[in-house]
Amino acid sequence: MPNLKLQSALVIAPHPDDETLGCGGTILKLKAMGVSVHWLIVTTIDGVAGFPQDRVAVRAREIESVRDAYGFDGVHQCFLPAAGLDTLGKGELIGAIGKVIRCVEPDSLYVPYRNDVHSDHAAVFDAAVSAAKTFRSPFVKAIYAYETLSETDFGLRPDDPGFRPNLYEDITGYLDRKISIMSKFDGEMGEFPFPRSEECLRALATLRGAQANCNAAEAFMTLKEIR
Repeated sequence: MPNLKLQSALVIAPHPDDETLGCGGTILKLKAMGVSVHWLIVTTIDGVAGFPQDRVAVRAREIESVRDAYGFDGVHQCFLPAAGLDTLGKGELIGAIGKVIRCVEPDSLYVPYRNDVHSDHAAVFDAAVSAAKTFRSPFVKAIYAYETLSETDFGLRPDDPGFRPNLYEDITGYLDRKISIMSKFDGEMGEFPFPRSEECLRALATLRGAQANCNAAEAFMTLKEIR
């Protein structure tokens, strides 16, 4: 666990499933420890080209099922267009995420890695960090960036030093539940070698576990800690 004695966390997901890929085991562990955990979903597929209305209804049921599986203390949605966050004004995105941060007043934030290949992830990172500035959100004591299979590992920016974790969360005992929850997102999992497959989720957890001397782990970059 982080060195700080945190009481509440806000997990910010550009899309529903990012929270599970990046820190599903950590969410389960935090909840088991009595930490209040909230889930912020930034985007929606409702009204977005390429997503039929029946898929929108299915996604809403998936979110409800995942909410119950984790036992989130709150679920918040910005309802901004998926795959279109980079077309919005920065003020609009910062304002939407900042409103939730001020409502929840978490002492820790979990955010996507800045250089993920998906433009939505970069936009969410920038907005979350801006909204969490100390003078805006003095209650935020820690910010951690998570890695997302199929997004973090496919980043090819030549100026990106890569995801270099300095914090590992031992999720031994939580990995099976994480994978079970991920399977609730219809169409997001695929057969290996698809990166969002059970084999890949287990492989990454095993690799991070080996780095942390445990059976399974999730890795993070500590961006900020105030003690």
